[in-house]
Amino acid sequence: MPSTFIKTFDTPAYKGTVTIPLGLYINGEFVDPVEGGTIDVVNPATGKVVTSIAAGTKADIDIAAKAAKKAYKTSWGLKVPGAQRGKLMSKLAVLMEEHIAEFAALDALANGKAYNTAYSRDNKGAIAVMEYYAGWADKISGKTIETNENKLAYTRHEPIGVVGQIIPWNVPMFSLSLKIAPALATGNTIVLKPSELTPLSALLFCTLVEEAGFPPGVINVVNGYGPTAGQAISEHPLIEKVAFTGSTLTGRKIMEAAAKSNLKPVTLELGGKSPNIIFDDADLEQAVKWAIHGIYFNHGQNCSAGSRIFVQEGIYDKFLDQFTEQARAIKVGDPFSPDTYQGPQVSKTQFERIMGYITSGQNDGATVHLGGKQIGQEGYFIEPTIFTECQPNMKIVREEIFGPVACVLKFKTEDEVVEQANDTLYGLAASVFTKDIDRAIRVAHALEAGTAWINCANQTEISMPFGGFKQSGIGRELSEYALENYTNVKAVHVNIGIRL
Repeated sequence: MPSTFIKTFDTPAYKGTVTIPLGLYINGEFVDPVEGGTIDVVNPATGKVVTSIAAGTKADIDIAAKAAKKAYKTSWGLKVPGAQRGKLMSKLAVLMEEHIAEFAALDALANGKAYNTAYSRDNKGAIAVMEYYAGWADKISGKTIETNENKLAYTRHEPIGVVGQIIPWNVPMFSLSLKIAPALATGNTIVLKPSELTPLSALLFCTLVEEAGFPPGVINVVNGYGPTAGQAISEHPLIEKVAFTGSTLTGRKIMEAAAKSNLKPVTLELGGKSPNIIFDDADLEQAVKWAIHGIYFNHGQNCSAGSRIFVQEGIYDKFLDQFTEQARAIKVGDPFSPDTYQGPQVSKTQFERIMGYITSGQNDGATVHLGGKQIGQEGYFIEPTIFTECQPNMKIVREEIFGPVACVLKFKTEDEVVEQANDTLYGLAASVFTKDIDRAIRVAHALEAGTAWINCANQTEISMPFGGFKQSGIGRELSEYALENYTNVKAVHVNIGIRL
């Protein structure tokens, strides 16, 4: 039997006790992994181990895939009307709401993000996504196609079957809901691997699945490392589609494994190096505030972070002064302190990666205008950092840092900045700040990105799609568009009068 994690929180932000099993959730129950093994979960605020969870491998993915396949054929999929699927999802959303404080506490503990952010943004968002797709479950429909009087022709949007899903650590519960909700709404069964860094909230979620009334095998959650459990999901023959959020490098590996196994379709939400363009006529006060939010929200650990800030020369100095002042005022500290905006980076590996980029920027000749150092001796805290005197060929300008590091660059003309903004392998998001609506729309249309924000940054709407151009991914999440990732379209031709 899997062990149990019991954690009593006595913090200014949250007081309470959370109890979760530490095993793998397969076929409606928590089980030990076939090959044994554990993964340490570390509190990034202290660098100390919180607990150890079960580590699944290829053998466990195989068991989970078989359980999901059986559930798809017998108790889910086309066996369950969309209205019934929607009711179960709505019940699950209610249960998530009842436990939202616990979810937020677990994410703050394992991820290091501010509890208030985990509560109000991540988990509120996760619940809203589940509710949104619960409403879609009975609205999956095809079309009747006009051909001729001797034929009835129509399409059916059918579930794919067993889908594999691999989610990241930066927004654990929001990512889980983004993947699971549209898959459930369309009638698929699921084998999901949470990040090995932040698995605790996913395990708490599993305790609610049976309570909500889902049949065994519909939702399976297997903790594990990417090269073992993640790879097994990508190449398993019973898994007929895989969805992944994470790095572009790993996305390539998943595509390769999917192609070599059963040519399963793949959707990918990958990296970004988003430009934030601020013209001379922008509302400077608002542009500064949004730029702060764009890069430093979630400690910079955000795929759409506005890490390249292009400022037109007429307001460059004023912008830099105000941006620096607000970055310096960011409260970095204990995730459970009510006034904390930025906690630690998620892990020692991520901390060292970010510090390596800061060193690279200095070696390449960029100026550390603010920050650039570790805060304290315990945990993985990094000062909000601003680089100036940046050149387009520098690593800090071209590569995704995924941390609280901003590059501020000066530009002269609209054509110049559009060219610089598009000079990247990525294309996830972009922001434009100007009071000229013609320019705003013109530039937004010219930018090579899946999302363009005008006079704002890092804003999502559940009813709007999110995804990337170029090496930022394939497919879309959120909105009605996400449903397309989880259905096959079948064309049905009915002969009602044609004779050969």
